[in-house]
Amino acid sequence: MRRPVLCNLVLASGLLVLTQLMMPTQAAAEARLALVIGQSAYRTVPELPNAANDAKGMAELLGNAGFNVTAAPNLAQDEMRQAISDFAEKVSASGADTIALVFYAGHGLQIDGENYLVPVDLDPKREADIPLQGVRLNDLLNTLGALPTRARIFMLDACRNNPFPALSGAGHGLAIVDTKAGAQGTFISYSTSPGAEAEDGSGADSPYTTAALTVAKQPNIPIEEVFKRIRIAVAQSTDGRQIPWESSSLTTDFKFFGDSSGQQPPAPGTGSMALASATRSVEDWRRDLQGKDPKVAYELVIADDTVPAYQAYVELYAQDVRTPRLRTVLERRRQMLAWDRAVAINTRASFEAYLVNWDNSDLAATARKLLLRVQNRNYVLPVAAAAIPAPVAVALAPTCPCTAPTTPATPINPIVAPVIKKRVDDTPPPTKRKVVDTPPKRRASPPPDDVVVERAPPPGPPPGAVMQGIGIGIGLGMGMGGGGGRGGEMGHGDYGRGGTRY
Repeated sequence: MRRPVLCNLVLASGLLVLTQLMMPTQAAAEARLALVIGQSAYRTVPELPNAANDAKGMAELLGNAGFNVTAAPNLAQDEMRQAISDFAEKVSASGADTIALVFYAGHGLQIDGENYLVPVDLDPKREADIPLQGVRLNDLLNTLGALPTRARIFMLDACRNNPFPALSGAGHGLAIVDTKAGAQGTFISYSTSPGAEAEDGSGADSPYTTAALTVAKQPNIPIEEVFKRIRIAVAQSTDGRQIPWESSSLTTDFKFFGDSSGQQPPAPGTGSMALASATRSVEDWRRDLQGKDPKVAYELVIADDTVPAYQAYVELYAQDVRTPRLRTVLERRRQMLAWDRAVAINTRASFEAYLVNWDNSDLAATARKLLLRVQNRNYVLPVAAAAIPAPVAVALAPTCPCTAPTTPATPINPIVAPVIKKRVDDTPPPTKRKVVDTPPKRRASPPPDDVVVERAPPPGPPPGAVMQGIGIGIGLGMGMGGGGGRGGEMGHGDYGRGGTRY
């Protein structure tokens, strides 16, 4: 009797194990792929030792978080393009339930409103060399954005100072990238604010990567919360000189690490108020910050990182030691938003509007250059249009003084000239015709053998509009006063060439 019971227990245990194996967990169903690029050994400018350390630390962290990591250090331009292409192929083969993450540590540049990642072999002699020698950030975003994935995450520790002397006119930092304008499911993080420069730091890693390696390890924290805490940590470690920034269009939840409890550790510096999850007005922020300790209020607005939050802080805490720094951040953010709009609209009016307010900024020279380009583009259109001959309006005047004008049966097409009935004269013209001053005799009716044909005038102006010669028409009319008779509209060509000059 015991044997069947034992067999049933074994069978039930086996079925339970098999069921658990067959049930897909989130970790099993969600493929995680990462490309980690560390650009340290630049050939024409000083090396970036921290970039190599940052890439190594992030590769280890992401591996522990379940990512299949592809490490790609010190890439030249062709190698970087190939690495991105190979990674995109892996992501495509992995399926639609894939989390694709790219971490980049190295130099980044903003040229003409475009962001570029800098290969180690870049050697520019002028700004125009960057599009030829660099790798556009938008190319990376668009390559992965075209693939069906659950989420695409980009972490760019690329906002260091510009080390290339030939690029003195380039703008500081990177331009804004609005993920909501591209493919949904994208999250992008800069190591500092748009238009600002990041620090290398005094340790083995940059301040941004140091914070990321610490904060991302905490379990059950959504990615948006992770980067808010990274921003607070970096601002604290740099005394407000560096404030990371991000933009998100994610449509799914993502956590680097998780556990069974599902409990989130408390966020630092939030006090009794949760971090902002949506954009609020300046008035909302004034009410929320009123009466709070300046340090707590500072961390709240840093975590939110929006213009209304900074504006409310500098108004309420005008005497705080942190206010001058935040006022600088606020001014730069407004400028970069204006720059983003000008480049996105890309018209003469948009660049002129930017220059009205930011004529002395580091991007003013670029704005004037782009303004000149769109002016030239706008001037080309009228010239090209003027080259197309305008439709010629053919007069509907009588062919002789005794003939009354008739209203056309159908409205005149403004594009196609009206068809004119002409009488064909088979009599060859004499070599020399004498002009008779007496009016021609009126014919009662056309002879039956006359053939009436319809012929459309050729495109373009009549010959008289080009050559101002004097011709003699066959049907010659006289004016009432006997002088200045109008030339006949019947000629040997399609248009009679009388004495009138066009």
